[in-house]
Amino acid sequence: MSSNLRQTGWISVLSALFVAAALLVGCADEIPETADAVIAVEDAGASDEEGVDQDTVGRLTANAEAFDYETGTYGGTLTFATIAEPLTLNLALANDAGSAAALGYLFEGLTDISWLSGEPLPNLAESWDVSADGLTWTFYLRRDVRWHDGEPFTAQDVEFTFNEIIYNEEIPTSTRAAFNFRLLDENGEWQEAQMSVEAIDDYTIQCVLPVSFAPFLRSMATAIYPQHILQPHVDAGTFNEVWGIDTDPAEIVGTGPFLIDQYVAGERVVFRRNPDYWMTDRDGNRLPYLNQVVQVVVPDLESELEAFRSGLADVHGVLGHEFASLAPLAEDENFTIHRRGPTFGSTFLTFNQNRGANPESGEPYVSEEKLHWFGNLAFRRAMAHLVDKDAIIEQVQHGLGYAQWSPISPAAGGFHNPNVATYEYDPARAVAILDALGWVDRDGDGFREDDRGNEITFTMATNEGNSVREQVTGIIHQGMTEAGLHVEFLVVDFGELVGQLTTSYDWDAIVIGFTGGPDPYGAIVLWHSSENLHLWYPNQPEPVTAWEAELDDLFIRASQELDRELRYELYHRAQEIVADNLPVIYTSHPERLSAVRNVFGNTTATLYGLWDVRYLYRTDN
Repeated sequence: MSSNLRQTGWISVLSALFVAAALLVGCADEIPETADAVIAVEDAGASDEEGVDQDTVGRLTANAEAFDYETGTYGGTLTFATIAEPLTLNLALANDAGSAAALGYLFEGLTDISWLSGEPLPNLAESWDVSADGLTWTFYLRRDVRWHDGEPFTAQDVEFTFNEIIYNEEIPTSTRAAFNFRLLDENGEWQEAQMSVEAIDDYTIQCVLPVSFAPFLRSMATAIYPQHILQPHVDAGTFNEVWGIDTDPAEIVGTGPFLIDQYVAGERVVFRRNPDYWMTDRDGNRLPYLNQVVQVVVPDLESELEAFRSGLADVHGVLGHEFASLAPLAEDENFTIHRRGPTFGSTFLTFNQNRGANPESGEPYVSEEKLHWFGNLAFRRAMAHLVDKDAIIEQVQHGLGYAQWSPISPAAGGFHNPNVATYEYDPARAVAILDALGWVDRDGDGFREDDRGNEITFTMATNEGNSVREQVTGIIHQGMTEAGLHVEFLVVDFGELVGQLTTSYDWDAIVIGFTGGPDPYGAIVLWHSSENLHLWYPNQPEPVTAWEAELDDLFIRASQELDRELRYELYHRAQEIVADNLPVIYTSHPERLSAVRNVFGNTTATLYGLWDVRYLYRTDN
């Protein structure tokens, strides 16, 4: 899960990238330039022990250093097909990357993340100063930015966004996690504090942080919202109902390079060029160059390929099993397949350990017998030994994947820890663990009972429309069944799945995915015990286990550590804790494969992207 639930993403690197780095996802692939980094190589070179092709890294870095924008031409459309569609048109409330993907075209932050270097760049803020202690940041805003309805963008919009939306406890925004700073009080206990955000004048905003914060400039890529439109809804307590999925798209007002021209649920989202967008090319031509971006909604991943092969779509996130048949067609059908190494995101199995109760009915979210199973570390380790990563990579990804053991991808460079506990596929070991617990088949019906006599039966769900995710879950299900567990395999609507994870907590086991990014802090909404996307037991008033308390501490300290090498050490320890305690059980990182029509200018393959959509133009107009 954006941090949240992933289906697709967007712009130079999605303006909400940092905050949405763990969005829950419903797709196995990530659409190129509607998601995160795209790595393009012609040949696979030698890989190091972490599965990263260092020759590729060098080549892509060289591409970025050599790149220079050309003056493009106006017109044309970028079209892609996806199973993702928005679950809300209110970006502040989005818990899914499908919503963040669509709305990323409309909204911007004070900073942006470069698709060439991965570093923060000026955006709505044209420059900034920082005090010697690193706590006071002063941003100087552009004076030529207007909202889509023509109203001027000012510092009051920034102040409103932070003080009345992000820091508003009545608004359930996952963005708040990135701006709730933790610090130790005089008793040595962690407390939360907010930064102050104040408009000094119409075009100057000052942020005063309570503690140092290493990824602060990345976090300031979070979307800014229009005060003149949303203030009345905040005042009336109706913000959580505004800009719902049925809203007229004309009412969604941002500062971004595109507006929603049309949204037909289940069919398409059409974005049209913002003719008054503030950014210009070096010749003074107003960006973007494209007239439209069109997102065609299709029912399943196979339909995405059909849309690309038919010429409807310009880009396609290639699945492992598609690569061998698609690659030979590249020259005749005028496209290039870019190989981009392991994804930043992940797909994993997790079990519901929520010890809370429904406030209305008083009924526990998870029955006592299921908590007895799911909360048992030995059980989770047995389940880890039943996840056949090799079968997933070979049968589902057709060899184009990487076994995942750690929550941080090798794509994140030094943040990744390759030396964590591993659980090789070993059904005999899994059976031995279950037997040692006394969880055996006592009545001869083929299914195990626990040490209290309860049959071990539960549901395991994943989202529909994603054949890759279904196949992965099927492999896991087969291993569980052969080990004597009575598991019902469910395929449900992605929106329903998100609701179960974030609202009703009515689930047993789920196979789902989270996006990722270059900086691990974006995943704090998953890993901190107090957060809503701490899936196995969210919103804990206090961490219920010692290892969760340590994980909380590590993520906080890593965010405040300005020495990069020391940050690496802290995140390495966090990965060891996750691997040792298995709140989630990882499957594999698929190879990122992106097919793109050879009809676009201002593109090059870098570690962080293929293009900035604002500068993208068609060469075949």
